[in-house]
Amino acid sequence: MGAGKTSLGKALAESLNLPFFDLDHLIESDHGDSVSELILNKGELYFRQLERKVLEKALQKEQFVLAHGGGTPCYYDNMELINAQSLSIYLERSINDLSQTLGEDRKERPLIAHLNDGDLKEFIAKHLFERRPFYEKAIFKLSQKQKDPAARLQAILEYIQ
Repeated sequence: MGAGKTSLGKALAESLNLPFFDLDHLIESDHGDSVSELILNKGELYFRQLERKVLEKALQKEQFVLAHGGGTPCYYDNMELINAQSLSIYLERSINDLSQTLGEDRKERPLIAHLNDGDLKEFIAKHLFERRPFYEKAIFKLSQKQKDPAARLQAILEYIQ
């Protein structure tokens, strides 16, 4: 959350003249409810099962750019599936950078809207600690030192060409 998956994904798709998909939006369009509603009404396990099915379906498409949620690689063997069928990219960001980015727009994010600055940093640190082993399985990693969106895009384009 807040790493820049959607904005960088859209820019990459545009640069490569490919379609862009957001996994959460695909789930929402397939099932008619928002991700927040699905988790609230049906539970996270139900959501993760739907997410897996929609991910499998999405990966059958021809060339495209896909942004998925931060939890997607952490369930089932999703990261292995993603790596087997596509190029995965880990957009590494520091806790401080994520805290600053998310602090600015937390009201738009139901999972963190209620958190104060200190709790937000703790939330981010906990999730990164739990998820980093999955993220580290990505085929290509963009260092947290590379913060400029244009430079990040250029690094990906250079890697894939």
